[in-house]
Amino acid sequence: MDKRPLTDDARDSESWALAPPHNKNVQGLVVSGFAKQPSARALFLEFNFDKDHKGCGWLKALTSIAPITDADGPDPRCAALGFTWSGLSKMGLDAHSLDSFDRPFKEGMFQEDRLRRLGDRRGNTWSKTVIDGGPQWSGNTPLDAAAHDTTARPFHTTTDAHTNVAITTEITVHALLLLYADNETDVDEWTSQVTQCLAPYRVTVVRKLPLTRTRPSDGIEREHFGFADGISQPIPFEKDVVTLSQTLAQRHNSVHLVPLGEILMGHPNGHGELATGPVVPGKSANVSGCDPETLRPHPRGEGFLDFGFNGSYMVVRELKQDVAQFWNSMDECADALNKSVNAGTPPVNADWVASRVMGRDRNGHLLCPGGVLPADTSGRPDNAFRFFDRDKMGYGCPLGSHVRRGNPRDGLAPSAKDKDLLLSAANHHRILRRGRKYGPEVTDPRCADPGDPGDRGLLFICLNTDIGRQFEFIQQTWILNPNFAVLHNETDPLLGPCGAFTIPDAQLRKIIQVKSYVQMVGGEYFFLPSIAALRYLETL
Repeated sequence: MDKRPLTDDARDSESWALAPPHNKNVQGLVVSGFAKQPSARALFLEFNFDKDHKGCGWLKALTSIAPITDADGPDPRCAALGFTWSGLSKMGLDAHSLDSFDRPFKEGMFQEDRLRRLGDRRGNTWSKTVIDGGPQWSGNTPLDAAAHDTTARPFHTTTDAHTNVAITTEITVHALLLLYADNETDVDEWTSQVTQCLAPYRVTVVRKLPLTRTRPSDGIEREHFGFADGISQPIPFEKDVVTLSQTLAQRHNSVHLVPLGEILMGHPNGHGELATGPVVPGKSANVSGCDPETLRPHPRGEGFLDFGFNGSYMVVRELKQDVAQFWNSMDECADALNKSVNAGTPPVNADWVASRVMGRDRNGHLLCPGGVLPADTSGRPDNAFRFFDRDKMGYGCPLGSHVRRGNPRDGLAPSAKDKDLLLSAANHHRILRRGRKYGPEVTDPRCADPGDPGDRGLLFICLNTDIGRQFEFIQQTWILNPNFAVLHNETDPLLGPCGAFTIPDAQLRKIIQVKSYVQMVGGEYFFLPSIAALRYLETL
């Protein structure tokens, strides 16, 4: 078996890996997108066993047929597993342990305040960025999840949790199992085997998504709208724990490096603190904390084990893409701009507009004044850039484009002396993306059939240790902020609701009207346990 370090895209010159023994205790999804396994399935699981038969046996059975992949090197087939709060409760995790998770995870993505923060719902009305009729699946976290036990809760920090409405969905998801294989036949057979294996334990696959990762002839992975995807990622570091290739460290150390604690619990984060995680009661002889079979004692909680160490929170959102509407809208916007500009101004087309919406061209190169940022020495899109000196006013890459909102780097600095400070601040909100597209491929996105009934989109997956400071901050403060970067009453032109989008120009501003091209089908916050934490769950 090939035991080279796992990488996100098989580019060994740009790899980061976890050093032993951590690599045996961390799920492989953390360090890899499993690019060498292009076919995948997302299996959304519901636990139907009762409290007297918690069904932990299903985890042991799953290990025999789909062992969860660790981070020590690629396997022929790979698997990852995460749990919702309600799923861990069904598994029989005790009340104190459930209370020790962070509040966003305990409340779930569909708690009223969180829905408003994420732009999904206000009052009794779903946003246009949600499918008609409302989302189809979630963890269906109980309204009073954090107050289910009236006994003392030493890790429970608030007394007013869950005072607002929690919205429920038709489908309840307790866990997400991700399977990766070399081809569609293999992953289909594997999925059937897993489904049959879990059935006797009353664990049901209530939703299934076919995930794909394609590499066209030009070698560029593209999402359904036709744009290069997965280019920009944070690069975790920690002395003696993370190994960076020399090429990677040299090219990106001032832009993308983030402390490992931003991605994995129990490690120093961007604030110089250990990223907190949940605990479970008990004692352990494992002092090092890296044994993949055993939990370590919690460093600050006497009598508790560190259930979160080397784990992460996994944010999942199923996002449906309307490819035909996107490109028809881009055509309409281009026509409107061509009718409104002064005589002699070169006409624009849908590709020109769509690139401004994204902030990159379709091959992934950043837009700059006068063109695009040249490729790096390897011929790939150069991602080691900053905005302030290159394009402070957004004349190339618009200030409100998807790329700038998703990671503004130093672009929000009020002056040159603040560039490094704002870059550092932006990196305190980075997330590690592990999503894949689903649904039938569109041969040419520009010629998408408006009558095509096929569901397609992105299963957005990201890892972070602080949901509020990382994922929710990005969504609320950058993506949906109507006053982002001195703009007024505008949101992300790709992920936001219908509205205006400004394309700055040296002479004038060009303003177009964008629509809702991406809609949320379902979503939830999951806990991605370490290998040791999975072994613990098997004992419940």
